[in-house]
Amino acid sequence: MTHITIEQASQIPAAQKRTEHVERKGMGHPDTICDCVMEAASVALSRAYIEACGRVLHHNIDKGLLVAGESAPHPGGGRILKPMRLIFGDRATAEVNGQPIPVGDIVEQAAKSWLREHLRFVDPAKHVIYQNEIATGSPELVDIFSRTELTANDTSAAVGYAPLTETERLVLAAEHYLNSPAFKQRVPEVGEDIKVMAFRHDRSLSLTVAAAFVDRFIPDARTYFERKAAVCDDLTQHLKARLTTLDSLDVALNTLDDPSRGVGGMYLTVLGTSADGADGGQVGRGNRVNGLISLHRPMSTEAAAGKNPVSHVGKIYNLLAHQMAARLCSAVPGIEEATVWLCSQIGRPLADPWSVAVELLPKPETCAADLEPAIQEVIVAELNELPGFVDRLTRGELPVC
Repeated sequence: MTHITIEQASQIPAAQKRTEHVERKGMGHPDTICDCVMEAASVALSRAYIEACGRVLHHNIDKGLLVAGESAPHPGGGRILKPMRLIFGDRATAEVNGQPIPVGDIVEQAAKSWLREHLRFVDPAKHVIYQNEIATGSPELVDIFSRTELTANDTSAAVGYAPLTETERLVLAAEHYLNSPAFKQRVPEVGEDIKVMAFRHDRSLSLTVAAAFVDRFIPDARTYFERKAAVCDDLTQHLKARLTTLDSLDVALNTLDDPSRGVGGMYLTVLGTSADGADGGQVGRGNRVNGLISLHRPMSTEAAAGKNPVSHVGKIYNLLAHQMAARLCSAVPGIEEATVWLCSQIGRPLADPWSVAVELLPKPETCAADLEPAIQEVIVAELNELPGFVDRLTRGELPVC
């Protein structure tokens, strides 16, 4: 029987601390590209396994690496000198009942589909080389998938929290806005490689944003700096309209720029991502499963993207912990903030964690002990609903980056 511990937190809510530092690496950031591509590969493999034998088989595609290419950005349009290289690593089942599963073809096609859909100027066939280093799994881990009741494939701890602070919500809003289809239609020169870092001090919020501009839309330096200023002002107004408890907002964009240095003083790319000639990426180095890197919150170092969705607790429990925390805050009146830790034990049923720990901050005039029965009820309900949660993960309905 799962051991559930509930205690009152000793600290103040994250939103009430004097400082916050929150980061998000956007859709075109090399680390996020890796996470999203490997997750797409896992979803595609899961679909292929279900079609072949009716169930998901052993695989973990969470050791991906994106090697940056070489490019020569230039106002009016530069050149790609060397393509990027995308390396798929770790393990996957390549045969079932004597029937081969074309793992390499499946993951490569999944990668191409994702790149084509999310990066406007990347030609998956021309700008990327694909390298498959996926091997077969160990017999004991493979055997987990043939058991009647799926069990944890690792002993691992996960954590999730809710609700998001205003700073965290604004960081997500900033990147989502700049990478929204409507914004891209109006301002096509802003690429998908967006990185947002927020620093809140008391009730003042400052954002430093890095946005890769696409050189073909920028004929000269004057145009670049004019459009950069317009984008910065646009984003500032968009976010100011969403302030609730904060008093002020300051946005800085591409702060490395230097008008006196020509091409070297502008953040220009050929394809809208720094991966075309500057920065590589790796699975697990970017956003946590809620899309953020919140440095004042507890975080897991697990790389969820690409892990199999039916037994790998590094994926399942990290997403489930955030969902549990959010449900506690919405379903149990009197909770100001909740943090949930889930710990698995290898071989133990997924719906029966080794331990569950809940740390809550009650609202004023609320007694934490009075909330315990309702909290227990929510945790048990979430665990009972785990099969449906896993099905959603398998179909790729729950984002992990």
